[in-house]
Amino acid sequence: MLDKMERKMGRFAVKHLTNYLIGGYIIGYILYFGASYTSLDILSYAQLEPYFIIHNFQIWRLISWVIMPPRENIIFAIIMMIFYWQLGTQLERTMGTFRYNVYIFGGILFTIIGAFLLYGIYFAIHGVPVMGIGAYFSTYYINMSIFLAFAVCYPDMEILLYFFIPIKMKWMAIVYAVLLVFEFIQVDMGGKVALVASLLNFFIFFLSTRNWRRIDPREKKRQADWKRAYEGSSRNSGDRAYGDNPYTGGGSGGFNPFGGAQSARHSGQGAPRVHKCEICGRTEITNPELTFRYCSKCKGNHEYCNDHLFTHKHIV
Repeated sequence: MLDKMERKMGRFAVKHLTNYLIGGYIIGYILYFGASYTSLDILSYAQLEPYFIIHNFQIWRLISWVIMPPRENIIFAIIMMIFYWQLGTQLERTMGTFRYNVYIFGGILFTIIGAFLLYGIYFAIHGVPVMGIGAYFSTYYINMSIFLAFAVCYPDMEILLYFFIPIKMKWMAIVYAVLLVFEFIQVDMGGKVALVASLLNFFIFFLSTRNWRRIDPREKKRQADWKRAYEGSSRNSGDRAYGDNPYTGGGSGGFNPFGGAQSARHSGQGAPRVHKCEICGRTEITNPELTFRYCSKCKGNHEYCNDHLFTHKHIV
């Protein structure tokens, strides 16, 4: 589906989307710290508050809440923006501009839906419109989704925790995931809805990157049918006359079930060479529609399918 969408709408994707997000945070922090010197809290008019959107037609709140930064001190704010700018920029290069746009805007859309869903739940419980829902929703979980997606793409990349402790991204992601579970347990219903809605884009992204074919019953059946058909074809070809092993044979020339004693996919010793992607684990047997190539930029012989040939991290 994403491939079809990219072909039709890829030209509308926003390049360097992370720069715009960071720019919005800068504006938000200026308004946040500036409110302490003025009597006008402009940032309060930017919150994602369904009550004002529905009853006062303040439609701009559907977009302006994106500039709502986590309420932290200025030093932490600067470090946070630099860190997420680096992660977001690299993630856009990895996923591609269009898919990165879908990921970020998907998180924003799910957050907006979650806010209105929470408003509807409170309205059904109390019977009157409820204000204050906007306090649950900010860009904190949007930033968290960027971090978690980056950890999925580069689990073994090391970062310096507190600028001097080396730690791999996958361990950081596990720690954050555990903290999110505890947070989900402790917060009230509004916090639970905000957490799930804001990270729903990551859940979808994580599930879509798993190789579900390995446990798909239809795929298991197809592999079993292929194996039976292959073994039956080998017996009918008289390969037993060359030896007990249908792959190597007992004769001087050896039997090659793929045709020709010097087949490109058979080395003459052991089982035939099966092409396999090092990223997703799919092979030419499980996915005959794919093509497999060796990467010329990776050190050594590393093979990838056409889906990951140009998107994997090069091994040097």
